[in-house]
Order: sequence, then C-alpha cells, then structure tokens
Amino acid sequence: MSTPIIAFIGAGNMAASLIGGLRAQGVPADSIRASEPSSEQRSRLEQNHGIATFADNTEAIRGADLIVLAVKPQVMKAVCLDLAPHLSTDQLIVSIAAGISCASLEEWLGPRPVVRCMPNTPALLRQGVSGLFANARVSAAQKAQAEQLLSAVGLALWLDEEIQLDAVTAVSGSGPAYFFLLIEAMTSAGEQLGLPRETAARLSIQTALGAARMASESDVDATELRRRVTSPNGTTEAAIRTFQAGGFEALVQQALDAAARRSAELAEQLGQ
Repeated sequence: MSTPIIAFIGAGNMAASLIGGLRAQGVPADSIRASEPSSEQRSRLEQNHGIATFADNTEAIRGADLIVLAVKPQVMKAVCLDLAPHLSTDQLIVSIAAGISCASLEEWLGPRPVVRCMPNTPALLRQGVSGLFANARVSAAQKAQAEQLLSAVGLALWLDEEIQLDAVTAVSGSGPAYFFLLIEAMTSAGEQLGLPRETAARLSIQTALGAARMASESDVDATELRRRVTSPNGTTEAAIRTFQAGGFEALVQQALDAAARRSAELAEQLGQ
C-alpha cells in the first residue's frame, strides 16, 4: 500500500510534533506538506523536516489523502468554509482542535469522513496520549491512517462515542497540568520541611517520572502499586491517610467533572 499524502492546515507546536514524529517513523518528506501563515515557521519546517510548505491552504490539500486541521478552534469555521469547495469526497479530515464536533465540521465542510482527536502536550516529546473518534464515513483503512498519525507522538486510543472526548479532555487533555500542580505543591512542601527549593523540585519531578514509568510498565494497576509501597503504620500510610481525610478522591472527581462540563460548553459555543 502506498504512503498516504498528509497535509497539515496550520503548523504550530502540535502539528510540528506530529510532522517530526512521522518523519522519525520513516514517513518520506514528499508525503507530508503543510500550510502556515508564518513564513518563519514555514522555513523552520522546511529546514528541520524537508517538507513542502505553503502560505495558501488550498495548495496544501491538493492531492492529499489525509488533511489534518491544526488551527485554533476560534478560526476553524472560517478555515473550513474556505477549504470546502476544494475538497474531494474521499479525503479524510483529522481535527486536533479542541471543542469542534464532527457535526460542526460536516456542516462547514460537507458530509465526509472525519476523525476527531484530543492529543495532549506531552506529544511535544512524543510521550503523548490521544483519544480518537471516527464518524460513520471513515473506512477501516482511513482509521489505520489516523491511528498511525497520532501514534507518531504517543499512545492513540479509539473511543466508541464522540461525547467521550469530553472525558478524555478532562483526564488527559488537561491532565498534565494536574501533575504539574502536584509537583508544585510537593516542591513547596519539601521546601517548608527544610530542603533547598531546587532539591525539592528535582526530587518531586524525578519521583513523578519514576512513578509514571512504574505504572506504565507494571503488570498490576495503580491501586496495587500504591498498596505495595504503603507499609502498615509507616510514613507513606500517614501521608495517604491525610490525603484521604481531606477528600482527595472526591476533589479529583469534582475537578474532572468541571473540566468535562467546560469541554462540552466550549464545543457548543465553538460549533455555532
């Protein structure tokens, strides 16, 4: 099977990460192109990845099999309305813009195969995770193309229902900020306990990294890993009990509920 031609509309950080990931996987430069208003960013992409770039979106999509919409949600409607007359019915649309539903994309672009996905910022390090949803017009081959695209920057997980993207946004889309907040709090607490701030920060960051790797590479779940490092009447148990007494689990649930609700609200606003 020949390599699909992939066109990126918008070439900011996330698109540049996807392009870099695809090139690292061996996708040839002549199979990737991008449109971007910034001449400086176009030059960077050409130098770093050897791909063709365009100032005009319609030039970039000509002959493309897969079109990645990587523009800001606020300008998506205008971009789609401009692209619509130049699209063919078999071109796959992959949107990485938060809050823009498949229904809105089809309203602006016409009925066509659409995959929505929610990546997160660790994709910049190829350590991301993305939730993907395909509408009924997406073929099995096109699903494979979309999965290859997002797998270039991390883990790609398919969803059965589009509404689940609000939950993905709450868990992983916004999720890196939750861990940054915990690192901040642990750093400040370590400093209050007498550690130099830089030492407390390095301890907190490396502990987060090590714990994530253990959870990722272990054959047991996080609950069992926590149990194994929580000795009865020990220091870890004292800390865990304090977290739980303060309603830690309920607070996390409330926070993710708030993020999911806001995701749904933004989708309604942006789709108008």
